[in-house]
Amino acid sequence: MELQNDLYLRALRREKTERTPVWLMRQAGRYLPEYRAVRAKAGDFMTLASTPELACEVTIQPLERFPLDAAIIFSDILTIPDAMGLELYFVQGEGPRFKNPITDAKQIAALPIPDAEDLQYVMDAISLTAKTLNGRVPLIGFSGSPWTLLTYMIENGGSKTYAKSKALLYKTPEMAHQLLDKLAQSIVKYLIGQIQSGAAAVQIFDSWGGVLSPADFKTFSLKYMQQIIDGLKAAGYGETPVVLFSKGANQSLSALSKTGCHGLGVDWTININDAQQLTGGRVALQGNLDPATLYAPDAYIEQAAKQVIDAYGDQPGHVFNLGHGMQPDMSPEKVAVLVDAVRKYSTR
Repeated sequence: MELQNDLYLRALRREKTERTPVWLMRQAGRYLPEYRAVRAKAGDFMTLASTPELACEVTIQPLERFPLDAAIIFSDILTIPDAMGLELYFVQGEGPRFKNPITDAKQIAALPIPDAEDLQYVMDAISLTAKTLNGRVPLIGFSGSPWTLLTYMIENGGSKTYAKSKALLYKTPEMAHQLLDKLAQSIVKYLIGQIQSGAAAVQIFDSWGGVLSPADFKTFSLKYMQQIIDGLKAAGYGETPVVLFSKGANQSLSALSKTGCHGLGVDWTININDAQQLTGGRVALQGNLDPATLYAPDAYIEQAAKQVIDAYGDQPGHVFNLGHGMQPDMSPEKVAVLVDAVRKYSTR
């Protein structure tokens, strides 16, 4: 399918673009009243995420409001653990939980490696959304990273200390590596399925990479993201752009840029020109405005967007994004101000 707008993909290939492409993490979500209406109709999050027609609808909702340069499929990073038999559910106000969290070595040994067909509802949502977009913009698929998925599977949800997860690494590293390897194998299959279903690029969200020391990050996170990239290439999907986003792992940007990925997400705790220096022009960079900027007055938002664009400079390979996701209480009107500012100011 020929794309009417390929700025995002060209930027990931570090080709010259007429302006800086822009999309936002969590651009489909609770800050949009139309999303809340569909969510209420679905009844619960998992019904919404696992019903292709509804997932397609909320994926496209932001594009109806804002002239964004990519859509990202509406799903959840915990679909793979769910397909492994952990049985994902969501507690109102508390987030994800599993009926069968990982508690011992026997569970890890018994975990299956799901095929893409085991997550057919995600593939169907991507296929339907790609067809509905009809080349309007690229569709992004995604997965959580092995390390990030491990933390949820071990902690049974989010955590402030990651004590159980780190105890697994230090007490029984062989168990941790067994689980991480199974997750990496599963993610390769999952992302191949997404690409075959219509995803034009894929992103790996290493949301909790930054809670590891640099040495542990290399051993327990970077190694397995490298395994995924190598697996995609070995299967013949090396041309599909892959973006890695390790929040809080700025000390590892140089190593991340040498994995063979096309782009790196950059959070707001580093200047994007410093990230350029660390990555040596090997990859595109995506980011990196502090999401909290969207609480600011319009003029401040416009100036902050300009500062990020100016800091990146005239080199190709910049995808404007937030340094993490939007919050539910953010205003759609502020998002419109930001997207308009990026489009106007970055036009070359």
